[in-house]
Formats: sequence, structure tokens, C-alpha cells
Amino acid sequence: MDLRKLKKLIDLVQESGIAELEVTEGEEKVRITSTVAHTHTYAAPMQHMVPAAAAPVAAAPVAAAEPAAEAGYADASLVKSPMVGTFYRAGAPGAKPFVEVGQSVSVGDRLCIIEAMKLMNEIESDRAGVVKAVLIENGQPVEYGEPLFVIE
Repeated sequence: MDLRKLKKLIDLVQESGIAELEVTEGEEKVRITSTVAHTHTYAAPMQHMVPAAAAPVAAAPVAAAEPAAEAGYADASLVKSPMVGTFYRAGAPGAKPFVEVGQSVSVGDRLCIIEAMKLMNEIESDRAGVVKAVLIENGQPVEYGEPLFVIE
């Protein structure tokens, strides 16, 4: 397995947020695992050994959760990201956002889109209420469980 294929597999693990990926190609076998700190290890036959590489530690989930807690929002009023990806407030660049602060929403109303691995995932409201805050900027990366909206 060449280095380009390994690089693509590493990128796949980083972008998708999966914990482990194992690929067998003939007699060669590669396992890429991701821990909480997003470090990756590689296991390959000795003649193809690749050194382990570490990605920067992602502090985004903690940093994003702190402003929500500091602002006094109850955890029950937060709409959190169900996946890792890129947050978009509208369906297309320059389009009107799905929701604005102060707008009433019902269960099932579209709040945003999270792009993960070139797939656009519509995120819907799981509660009825009024949008009190949008906690993420358009186009910003989000982590699993990161607060996106406050709906009360």
C-alpha cells in the first residue's frame, strides 16, 4: 500500500470521526485508530512501516461548550451537533438562513445543515420553542455534541 493511499485513509478517519479503520489489501494490512486526542497509529508489515503521526489536539468542543454554560443556558435548551462536520445556516451560499434568533420553531423544522464527507445532513429541531441564540458561525467546523442552538 503506497503512502498516498495511507494519507487518504488517515484523512477519512479524521473527517468522519470514526474511532478505527482496518483495511486489508492482499497480504498487507493497515489499521488506523483515532483516540479522543485525535492521534493516529498505523500497523503495517515491517517492510512498509509508517511512523505514527499526531494531529493537533482539538479543543473546539470544550471551548464551544463553555460560552453556552457561561451564558446560563440550561443543557435541556441546547440543540447539539449529532456529528462532526461543517456547520451551515442556509441551504446555499448567500441564501436566507433556515432560522434566525427570535424565530419560533416546531418539532421537525430544519435548523441547519452539517456537511460531513461531502454529504449534506439536515439538522431538525427536536423541540418546539423560540431560537434564543445561534452558537456557531456559518462555515465553522463542529464536533459531536457541540452546542449549536439555544431553543427555549
